[in-house]
Amino acid sequence: MSDPRPSVAPMTRFTPESSTAATSAPLSSPAPKPRGATLGKANKTQGYRCVECGWQTVKWVGRCGECQQWGSLQEMGGATASLPQPGLVTTAAVPIAHVAAEDARAMPTGNTELDRVLGGGLVAGSVTLLAGEPGIGKSTLLISALASCARTGARVLYITGEESAAQVKLRAERVDALDPQLFLAAETDLGAVLAHIDAVQPDVLVVDSIQTLGHPLVDGVVGGVNQVREVASALIRIAKTRGFACLLVGHVTKEGAIAGPRVLEHLVDTVLHIEGDRHTRLRLLRAVKNRFGAADEVGCFEMGENGMWAVADPHGLFVSRLPEPVAGTCVTVALEGRRPLLVEVQALVAATASAAPRRATQGVDGSRIAMLLAVLERRVGARLADREVYVSTVGGVRLGEPASDLAVALAVASASWQQPLPEGTLALGEIGLAGEIRNVVGVGKRLAEAARLGMRRAIVPTGSARDVDHCGLAVVEVCDVRDALAAARVDG
Repeated sequence: MSDPRPSVAPMTRFTPESSTAATSAPLSSPAPKPRGATLGKANKTQGYRCVECGWQTVKWVGRCGECQQWGSLQEMGGATASLPQPGLVTTAAVPIAHVAAEDARAMPTGNTELDRVLGGGLVAGSVTLLAGEPGIGKSTLLISALASCARTGARVLYITGEESAAQVKLRAERVDALDPQLFLAAETDLGAVLAHIDAVQPDVLVVDSIQTLGHPLVDGVVGGVNQVREVASALIRIAKTRGFACLLVGHVTKEGAIAGPRVLEHLVDTVLHIEGDRHTRLRLLRAVKNRFGAADEVGCFEMGENGMWAVADPHGLFVSRLPEPVAGTCVTVALEGRRPLLVEVQALVAATASAAPRRATQGVDGSRIAMLLAVLERRVGARLADREVYVSTVGGVRLGEPASDLAVALAVASASWQQPLPEGTLALGEIGLAGEIRNVVGVGKRLAEAARLGMRRAIVPTGSARDVDHCGLAVVEVCDVRDALAAARVDG
């Protein structure tokens, strides 16, 4: 009896070769490629890249894992670039000893504090980014420095995108910054800026600000990440090619960081940041990055009605002039870059009826103050848990280094026990949780500056005053907070 079921062809194992043969029979199967045969070919890449810092990941996430920016990841579309063919070189490679260094010489701007921060002045082909809060004095500082630079014979081109040319001229008249070699143009298009560069042939170019320029061939709003990156890249390329110094003014975010892509700070040669309170006259110009000088160098300026002026010796701005010693004050020497600054710390301890006493600080780190108060209460028995404590610096300067710990602790203890420190006394040292006082860097430079300014006595950590020329300064070495209080004649 025959089987009623239909006959079924014998099963064959599915392979990619059989599938290819079934779907495209006329085509022969390609031979397997040897290893390395794809070198120089375009390969599809999948993943996402952060437009702020360049961080990459294989799948999309809402927040960058490097710079912590939200929504900054974009898909890396297209194919990877193949290896380029060898091309023509612009200059031949020569031994480093034969390279001419004249092109990297700095050109002084005429502003002593700005030249100090820049490392001697502006270098041909360099690109500098100047950032700061609105109204802090970026444009005022630049117009004054550019006028001084123009008086030396340099051709300066000032591009303003935020104000009209008439507004900039009024500011220039107010700060006495008018010069025939200072050219001014109000533009917001990159193409127009390039035309001005061709016409003026400047030695120094200033763009105020980089967020106002737009690239006609780049998508995105003016001031966006893509626009800022491409505009800055174009200006950097032309500055390097033609050999003029370029100054870019940048905005800052609410957190105080420079607005725009993070890669902008890596592209430029120097990053300067203006700090200060708009309610005070003091301005600090800090070098965050500098390829031609020392980073973290600081320049001091004073804002007035007729502009911003350099302050060569700013120690009087940070120390109060009292007729007699007052409880709750102590002087320290802060090291800003390579410059020692005499700074006075003031403290006030007051009674309170609140269950949570207030801790208010200005110019010092609040978390650091909380730690020092806990050390004083635990190690020397100071009564601070149920009292309000206020700590501030004079002149609006900010103390960020731990070398000021001892001065803060002595000021708080002096205010708590109402015992002023002896006149002419300063304190240096970092305080640990065990109450020990640790050494700090630059003790010799700090003490020399203190002696020059009339201080007579210094309280420093044990072992830090070896091989130091005291310059007539009486140095007292202490090992912990209790010894420091005894040396300062403050005892509860």
